[in-house]
Amino acid sequence: MGIGAVVLDILGPVLEFIVNPCFGTDCQASWSPIPGEVFPYFFSLEMFQRALVASLVVSIVAGFLGSFLLLRNMSLLGDGLAHVSFGGVAVGLIFGTISPIWYALIFSIIASILIDQMQSRDILTGDASIAIFLTGTLGLGLVSLRIWGAGITADVEGYLFGSLLLIDESSFDLILIISIFSLVSVMFLYNSLLAISIDPIAAKIQGIPVRSIGLYFSVITAAAVASMVQIIGVLLVTAILVTPSATAQLVAKSFRSCILWSQFFGILGILLGLYLSSELDTSSGSMIALVSALIFLLVVSAKIILGRIFRPVSNFN
Repeated sequence: MGIGAVVLDILGPVLEFIVNPCFGTDCQASWSPIPGEVFPYFFSLEMFQRALVASLVVSIVAGFLGSFLLLRNMSLLGDGLAHVSFGGVAVGLIFGTISPIWYALIFSIIASILIDQMQSRDILTGDASIAIFLTGTLGLGLVSLRIWGAGITADVEGYLFGSLLLIDESSFDLILIISIFSLVSVMFLYNSLLAISIDPIAAKIQGIPVRSIGLYFSVITAAAVASMVQIIGVLLVTAILVTPSATAQLVAKSFRSCILWSQFFGILGILLGLYLSSELDTSSGSMIALVSALIFLLVVSAKIILGRIFRPVSNFN
């Protein structure tokens, strides 16, 4: 029994109770707090439960990583590694005997290490190296699919724009393992990561291994991005890795509260995106991206309007 089966054994009854809030073995509620005709299946059917739990767990991880990425001015890294992972997905779909997400994981980790080394050794700036790997591996994937990938268009579109149907039991296990490992790592290194993100020179003087921690963080981010691909899609990873954290920065008063707000906006975007995509029969990844962007625009608009209303009155007397 994998970790995914254990998690569903624990959370499955809770999700079923949410959609059918009544007691007793033969109980059938006359109403459900979960709206919609299709969305309630995410709380009752195992296949959709996997998708819901995986989406929420990945969103929580993205809230932590995205906050640090924005603080370190590395928001492009997530998008670049997502495109790198597409090269791995394409190779996995064509030549692989295991899930393409493993190939995406390998490609992303190797790229993150090379990008970090090029930047730390002053060979190239971070943005330039990210752009080179982004375009190069994306080109590798597209060329490979063009030459050898006839007949797998549907799978490719699922990885490009996200498809919850791609999350089978083995993929679910891998997503949970990566997410748990990423969360534990970030929490363990929280103070050090915060120190090197704010002032790496001062952190180095204090004896913090800045280069090693930075490399480790890049590897964690690469693994997390690879786990997000099946849910949100290669082209839309930024929607859950950066957008909720950017929204959180507009309302947070501290970095710790920024992480908490990132969790809130990320989970809100996931739930609303899954609800609308299931009811309107659209791609889950594109709808989550759209909802996350709309939430950002609403928060920006509200902040501007409230700032004008409650602007302090200047005293010219």
